[in-house]
Amino acid sequence: MPTYIHELSDWPEFRWNEGRITQRLAAVRHRQGRLIGRMEALGFPLRAEAVLSTLTEDVLKSSEIEGDILDRDQVRSSIARRLGLDIGPLTPADRDVEGVVEMMLDATQKFADPLTRERLFAWHASLFPTGRSGMTKIAVGAWRTDATGPMQVISGPIGRERIHFQAPAAPRLDDEMSVFLKWFDANDPLDPVLKAGLAHLWFVTIHPFDDGNGRIARAIADLVLARAEQSPQRFYSMSAQIRGERKAYYDILEATQKGGLDITAWFEWFLACLDRAIDGAEHTLSTVLRKARVWEAIRDHPLTDRQRAMINRLLDGFEGKLTTSKWAKLSKCSPDTALRDITGLIDRGILVRDSGGGRSTSYSLKAAE
Repeated sequence: MPTYIHELSDWPEFRWNEGRITQRLAAVRHRQGRLIGRMEALGFPLRAEAVLSTLTEDVLKSSEIEGDILDRDQVRSSIARRLGLDIGPLTPADRDVEGVVEMMLDATQKFADPLTRERLFAWHASLFPTGRSGMTKIAVGAWRTDATGPMQVISGPIGRERIHFQAPAAPRLDDEMSVFLKWFDANDPLDPVLKAGLAHLWFVTIHPFDDGNGRIARAIADLVLARAEQSPQRFYSMSAQIRGERKAYYDILEATQKGGLDITAWFEWFLACLDRAIDGAEHTLSTVLRKARVWEAIRDHPLTDRQRAMINRLLDGFEGKLTTSKWAKLSKCSPDTALRDITGLIDRGILVRDSGGGRSTSYSLKAAE
């Protein structure tokens, strides 16, 4: 059986090679500053749209990493409502969506507040409002007890399982989390970006809950990154980037947890991932600016709430082709009403018919061409 880093005698005395990460850290910090400067120059409406887009991706992708697929409209509406942003008609959100959003916003909007066990318990309870993970009843708002056996990260079919990691035993959790939380809120000369990476690794290695450890670890990292920038406004999503390279994430995590306490390789990966996440913010920025140009071009056209909502869907990256039947289903209206809405936008030069016809007729934004 492999030895995990939490079993080493000098745990948790992490160390790393400063020379291997200093240049990369400086480059990432420089890019952080440039991105924030560009976003702050946008003005409040566009900046708020960028924050809404980033937080929506963060919530969606952090859940997807764990195999949970949330409804984008519910997530977006829940965030907009909590931030007081006017995005038109809001989509009612399920309890699980509200819980994930509540945790993420508490982490990023209240980044200066201490991280306590009570706060972590509240986050955990928000993630699992029914007290269950799928069909399994779990301890909610409390450390795991290992009542059904040791906490293990496993993959593969039954009978041929592969154990990737085994967490510290439950009796150690109070002491382990006390050490972690004391370090987390102590005055520390460690650069906040490195602290975000270390906090993520440390927490997910302790794995103190029955479920939700990965999502909470990423929320903790987002909290530290917000502290690094001294701003609750998020313009890039580490979770979205991790989702895009999930295998590499799990590979470096497993290698680090089975290695020694020199975590230089983990920091190198974390900084490179953060750098790529900042690249992703360029897409967010271009999308926000494109939306602004479209709305500026059609601002004098009288539109219904359904039409405004559908234009926003198209601008946010509508999956597949927009047809009359899809409009009716998404807008919860009759096919006749959907056709009238579409025809009105065509007459105003906002929508165009795609090539093809009959039952396969689909539509696109003219302004998007």
